[in-house]
Amino acid sequence: MQLPLPPSPMALPLSGRFPAPFLPPSMRKAGMLLHPIASASLSPITKDETIDWVEATSDFFEKDTRPIMLFDGVCNLCNGGVRFVRANDRNRRIRLEALQSDAGKKLLRRSGRAPDDISSVVLVEKDRSYIKSEAVLRIMEYLELPFPQLAFFLQFVPLFVRNIVYDNIADNRYTLFGRSESCEI
Repeated sequence: MQLPLPPSPMALPLSGRFPAPFLPPSMRKAGMLLHPIASASLSPITKDETIDWVEATSDFFEKDTRPIMLFDGVCNLCNGGVRFVRANDRNRRIRLEALQSDAGKKLLRRSGRAPDDISSVVLVEKDRSYIKSEAVLRIMEYLELPFPQLAFFLQFVPLFVRNIVYDNIADNRYTLFGRSESCEI
């Protein structure tokens, strides 16, 4: 019997758990839980953690339901991305927050990632979080034309290929683009 394919691990709803058959054997150990979004990064979260980060950060979406883009505040490439989003999001559909800020760290926890993990852009919506290339495509969907159409076509590139490209750029971003002394916002 063949198991059905899981949903994209980059866009799992915050309310569910990642189905056990799709977890790698190393993550099926007793005492390990996986936050629904953490399945994308396979960051284990132990049972000791008692804070419900979705509930603890619900005030971010109480009065303003716009998604929040989390970015590395000292990365020149990321700051260029922020300038690009600002220039192409005239209706201000996306809020911006540095990963290093207190709010950014809380939202990282909400997304199932470690609070000090600045390895990926993250887009946090009210009920979902996206990382890596999935976050980039989702951000593009909120921008002015022609970026939503471009995102539509790029989704046909396999996720693993998009993430290999994303990871190679992310791993070398400081070498290629340098660091800044302060955050763009």
